Amino acid sequence: MALFYTCLGFVSLLILSTTDFALTLLAPPEIEAKNQVPIAEQQGILRVVTRISPNTYFESDEGPSGFEYALLERFARSINKELEIITTDSHANLFRLLDRNEAHFASAGLTVTEERSRHYIFSTPYLQSQPIVVYRVGNSKPRKIKDLIGKVIVVTADSSHSALLEDLRNKYPNIQWREIRNIDYIDVLGRVENGNIDYTVIDSTEFMLHRGFFPRVKKAFSIGKQQSFSWVMSKSHTNSALLLAANRFITGIKADGTLAKLEEQYYGQAAHISQVSANEFAKNINNQLPLYIDNIKAVAEEFEMDWRLLAAISYQESRWNPLARSRTGVRGLMMLTLPTAKEVGVSNRLDPDQSLRGGATYLNNLIARLPKRILEPDRSWFALAAYNVGFGHLEDARVITSKRGGDPDSWYDVKQSLPLLTQKKWYSQTRYGYARGYEPVQYVQHIRHYHNVLQWKDITRNWQYAEDIYEPLTPKILANDEARF
Repeated sequence: MALFYTCLGFVSLLILSTTDFALTLLAPPEIEAKNQVPIAEQQGILRVVTRISPNTYFESDEGPSGFEYALLERFARSINKELEIITTDSHANLFRLLDRNEAHFASAGLTVTEERSRHYIFSTPYLQSQPIVVYRVGNSKPRKIKDLIGKVIVVTADSSHSALLEDLRNKYPNIQWREIRNIDYIDVLGRVENGNIDYTVIDSTEFMLHRGFFPRVKKAFSIGKQQSFSWVMSKSHTNSALLLAANRFITGIKADGTLAKLEEQYYGQAAHISQVSANEFAKNINNQLPLYIDNIKAVAEEFEMDWRLLAAISYQESRWNPLARSRTGVRGLMMLTLPTAKEVGVSNRLDPDQSLRGGATYLNNLIARLPKRILEPDRSWFALAAYNVGFGHLEDARVITSKRGGDPDSWYDVKQSLPLLTQKKWYSQTRYGYARGYEPVQYVQHIRHYHNVLQWKDITRNWQYAEDIYEPLTPKILANDEARF
């Protein structure tokens, strides 16, 4: 069975593509003469420093993943370079590696600040994000900057969020915060979730991916201006072949739609989840999942699929309730209809093992029916949509996609056509007619998100967050991640 692509995990080093290429050939003669080519470039290597997180770089069951990694991998291939990833936990070390010329550039959701601009150069931006203040549900919700005064605020050291607070202090001199080195956004959000700190500042893109892991953490308000993410290089790359190639690449993927599709792949699933849904899922992971996790793992192993995918599907279907029943009569953990149950050999839909095995079989059958040219991850997403709305309606949506000039083999395009099955103008032209086409879109995106959350739960379940009593705050206190503060 084709495995559902995931977006989570850890890794420290990746080397891809071995084709050598002289990057300086991309530069005009006058630029080539002014810029010495680093040894790594002469060896055909593109060395990039980043940090590990869902939206940058991590190892999934299918290999390295992450939004920024996806950009880097494509860029390296476009210039025939071998990609080498270096990871670090701190912004300070990230920039130190650039200063030492140990990496060609940094790619870690980095924004332009006044201080950074004095020392580094930035590529064409590739993603927009808005800094936001977040708080713990149940505590006082801040509604404006003045509400932050006198509260325990923590941000990562040397970050754009620290620079933002520094700027705000010109107008609000009493605002104070702590900066911690060698700390991840997940750790900071964990401290908010556990009530160890009051607030933090985080990019909206980061929060969108993380909020499912921290259901009690909620957005309070936007702070500062919208920011753009860019790749960061040392000043030695001013007008270099590498900078020119990077800018040309980013401009190109914006124009041809590749960037938009990558945004959907890595951020699209999280955008559909409400705070209420995140809270409910977190509760069910603790209360319901333990009752059936052994059944889920056993069936997933039998079908050679990720158990977390099967768990995500069964949660979306029944909230892990083997006695679940819909108004239309579908039953069980995987909510099978009577005809489908008969088709896949299920005699008792209320039996957890039979239901899980029947659902996995049915999903396998749907994957097998799709044209072989449809590749992962789209292949699994199409199969999930068909599981929800029916294979015929999925095919109708693919036909509509073609008529609208889209790619019928791309989930990014087809998910925009599925809701059109509610409109007579479109469903009257199809074979299977009307369908609530918005439902399979939500269905797929929810499953993708739940799958990701389950992946991260495995990784972070043993993490320990500080529970120390804070000393009275002074502006911009620096501490290492292991410090007790």
